[in-house]
Amino acid sequence: MSPYLYLLIAIVAEVIATSALKASDGFTRLAPSLVTVAGYGVSFWLLALTLRAIPVGVVYATWSGLGIVLIASVGWIVFGEKLDAWALLGMALIVAGVLVMNLLSKTAAH
Repeated sequence: MSPYLYLLIAIVAEVIATSALKASDGFTRLAPSLVTVAGYGVSFWLLALTLRAIPVGVVYATWSGLGIVLIASVGWIVFGEKLDAWALLGMALIVAGVLVMNLLSKTAAH
């Protein structure tokens, strides 16, 4: 399986886990708490598999950057949290940085 597919699934698992963490209400609700633990476990396992083929800096920048954008989007859509123009600009810059690292940098695995 492609390391980038592992990375994509790791990012999705982390976003699910973080969403469940908010829903767990400080680990006082069992089901979201279990989803949180399982989601982070899957995410880190797949992240470890990704690191076999892609440099750690690229993996972490992609994982954390896209995770930030996705979880902020989930916060906005699911939890009704506000995103102002500055937040949107910041997220656009994060995506731009991830794209530069993955598409233009010679550091990334191709």
